[in-house]
Amino acid sequence: MIVKIVNKSSNALPQFETGGSAGADIRSNQRTTIQPGSFELIKTGLFVEIPYGYEIQIRPRSGLALKHGITVLNSPGTIDSDYRGEIGVILINHGTVPYDINVGDRIAQMVLSKVEHIQWHALGSLDSGTKRGEKGFGSTGK
Repeated sequence: MIVKIVNKSSNALPQFETGGSAGADIRSNQRTTIQPGSFELIKTGLFVEIPYGYEIQIRPRSGLALKHGITVLNSPGTIDSDYRGEIGVILINHGTVPYDINVGDRIAQMVLSKVEHIQWHALGSLDSGTKRGEKGFGSTGK
């Protein structure tokens, strides 16, 4: 699938780092420091024309999370097909030390996903004839 993109940064376009990668790495277009317990919107310089019926999900990079406690605050972030503004990534520092972000750093990954638009069928009650029924939040064990 071809997706139109405008890159107003000095960084490369989003890249799949391996042949089996589901997400394409995106990079910071700004320099900043995120303090422990704080979050910040990081600009990428990317503008994307997402096809109707799709979304782009912004997901954390596992290495940043494991090594530094840096993750995407609203994970996964959703970019709708009718949005034409700059892609920004809300990063939070769950670590114990400040984390520096430089221009060109890989900060997140983006995944193009199909979206099904549904029609609601409003009822007074649902079929509760399943084994699980209304049980939730730990009801199936440890």
